[in-house]
Amino acid sequence: MDDILGWILALVESVDPVLRTVLAGVGILLETSILVGLVVPGDSIVIVASTAVEGPVEYFALVVTVVIGALSGESIGFALGRFFGPRIRHSRLGRRLGERSWQRAENYLDRRGGPAVFISRFLPVLHSLVPLTVGMSTMKYSKFMAWTIPACVLWAFAYVSVGSLAAGSYRELSDQLHGAGYIFVGIIAAFALLVFVVKKLIARSEERHMVHPGDGDANTPG
Repeated sequence: MDDILGWILALVESVDPVLRTVLAGVGILLETSILVGLVVPGDSIVIVASTAVEGPVEYFALVVTVVIGALSGESIGFALGRFFGPRIRHSRLGRRLGERSWQRAENYLDRRGGPAVFISRFLPVLHSLVPLTVGMSTMKYSKFMAWTIPACVLWAFAYVSVGSLAAGSYRELSDQLHGAGYIFVGIIAAFALLVFVVKKLIARSEERHMVHPGDGDANTPG
């Protein structure tokens, strides 16, 4: 495993740091913009890019770029929702998501307001639908930004920190400890499990805000 992991990390490191950082920003922009987050694994792109971080300058440059990319993507989603929301909702892709998903996003925003914007950044499906839904609502862009900026900052620091920590630990121990690759995998796996559990707990606790009282699915995780 160490040889394969070392080769992969070396491959990521071989990419120019500026290009690597820009690609991560573009990836998260696509992940957070109009419904693309349903197919583009922005979190994976950020973690891969963060494994090549060397020093605080590259670390903070990547965090800032990811935050800017996320906010740009969410701003695009907001603008498209504002000007083309109904058309997107009734488009082929919008219909494939199902009316129930759109209705849940609307219910959540109506009942929770700003906190729904913050929390949805950490929930599957909703993190792609909420910017569009906010655009179709009466919420002002300034209020939307006030809630989504801290969520994007928290998200960026979490993912960049985990990727750089895992890779840094591996590099420090690879020459001293046989099987150091398992430490890298363990850190990533533990983080992935933590993210999965936290998302499930948040979805379960927020579910009641996403459904009408008579829908009969209030206990279904989001």
